[in-house]
Amino acid sequence: MGFWKAKVVPRVKKLFEKDSAKKAAAAEASKSFDDSKEEIDKEFEEKKEGLQPKVLEIYEASSAEVKTAVKERTVAAVKKQGTAVSAFLEELVKIEFPGAKAVSEASAKFGPALVPGPVFFLFEKVAVFLPAEEPKAPAAEEAPPAPAAPAEESSTKEKEAAVEEVKEEEEKAPAPEAAAPPPAAPATVPEPAKEAEPADPPPKA
Repeated sequence: MGFWKAKVVPRVKKLFEKDSAKKAAAAEASKSFDDSKEEIDKEFEEKKEGLQPKVLEIYEASSAEVKTAVKERTVAAVKKQGTAVSAFLEELVKIEFPGAKAVSEASAKFGPALVPGPVFFLFEKVAVFLPAEEPKAPAAEEAPPAPAAPAEESSTKEKEAAVEEVKEEEEKAPAPEAAAPPPAAPATVPEPAKEAEPADPPPKA
């Protein structure tokens, strides 16, 4: 327990204090840069025409990760590609890009992730020289297939077609001969009526 208090705690405390002091210094550097933005803008407009080919050359020679960081301008991208971003800023200093020297020095001292404002400001200026990306042509819309006819409608049409065919066949076929009438039934001759027999004589008294 004594070793923890005597050795470990002071070191951890010192690291936190150092980190806090570093962040505070980085914030001060960012504020100082913000105060000079107006002057940097004027210088940028004056040198804009001559800077374009130099900036494009540096940008094209950079890695895909740096190009993404320049376009997206996110803290995560700058933090992930800190070394490459710092190298990119140094190249901008070489062509005397307005504001690049102050940003490069702050990035080397504190890391680009701690001075995102100045870094993004330069990236925005760099993006002015980049060619606009051509929008992707939308895929040709396929014509929707014709809706299938209902089953009932198709079956009705089939029935109608079959009836028409039968009618046509009947019209083409010769008319059948008239059927012979059935033979007449033989006439029945009525039997002659029997003569009435004489009644028995009444008995004598």
